[in-house]
Amino acid sequence: MRVLTSYIVREVLKGSFVALLLLLTLFNLFTFTDELKDLGEGNYGLKEIFYYLLLTSPGVFYELVPASALLGSLFVLGAMGNNRELIAMRAAGLSVFGIIRAVMWAGAILVVISMLIGEFVAPITQRMAQMVKVSARQEQVHINEKYGLWLREGKNFINIRRVIDDGKLADISVYEMDDQQHLHVALHANKAIFKGKHQWNLRGIKKSEISTQQMVASKQANQLLNLSIAPDLLKMVIVTPNNLSLYDLAGYVTFLKKNHQKSQSFELAFWGRIVNPLVTFIMLLLSAPFVIGVKRGVSVGERMMIGVVIGMGFNIIDKIVGHLGLIYNLNPPLMAFIPSLAVLALALFAINRIKE
Repeated sequence: MRVLTSYIVREVLKGSFVALLLLLTLFNLFTFTDELKDLGEGNYGLKEIFYYLLLTSPGVFYELVPASALLGSLFVLGAMGNNRELIAMRAAGLSVFGIIRAVMWAGAILVVISMLIGEFVAPITQRMAQMVKVSARQEQVHINEKYGLWLREGKNFINIRRVIDDGKLADISVYEMDDQQHLHVALHANKAIFKGKHQWNLRGIKKSEISTQQMVASKQANQLLNLSIAPDLLKMVIVTPNNLSLYDLAGYVTFLKKNHQKSQSFELAFWGRIVNPLVTFIMLLLSAPFVIGVKRGVSVGERMMIGVVIGMGFNIIDKIVGHLGLIYNLNPPLMAFIPSLAVLALALFAINRIKE
């Protein structure tokens, strides 16, 4: 039985990685076509586009693992069924649940690989990819940190923590240096509104003027700040869930709550990361009934169509449920788990129908 189990695990892994390579290539082709629209802006050329695609690939890899596991297992188990290998295995004493257990072992290996890439590689390369694109198109962007965006304008160092959808900034800190590179003025503004022509109107200001003799604190209603960067570019390089690991997402959600800011989208992303390994197992579990319970002779194309429909259907439902949760401020863990648990129930029901 151990030899048969190892054989199934090896073949499912091969099929899943082939499916993953094909899907990754397809997604990168779509991304390449989309990036060509920005070709020639600043220093953004073909070299930067290919580098951008290389750096975003780990994040795409992580997202595609569940769908690739489903397609790979359907293809491999389907081929085994058509070649009567599954019948021979069952005749040799390997039960239906033995086959499913072997498929789950393959899923465990896929999950470990995807988690390592998703937690330790993808967040770093995703931030690097954004900076490659932004630096080529807008060279004044200096440092991108996971808890905000740092910019330099002359003697000013500016930290922006939030970009609001209507083009406003919030939680802005400005540090002005003197000619000797000593801190001269520290300023914090609650909000900034774009006035056009590189001017932002800071509001709700707390200001500290620092010298060798004293430090003077004051408040003022508003002040103009010259910042040669537009709101749409700030939205692109500010913190996003894809830039953060599970650990960083947890820390950022805590930060947002502590500062009385909305954190639902980041909470949903956090619980989505928790659910992602479960989704891989569910996709593999769901493939078993469509192979073992479907008559022999079903073509590869038909099985692939089944996988595509299931994968796309799950993703669409998952996105709809997530957006409904954000709109109606529903519980993020519940919204993240509902689609997966519903598909898990369907898979268990289908497996029970083919039980010996």
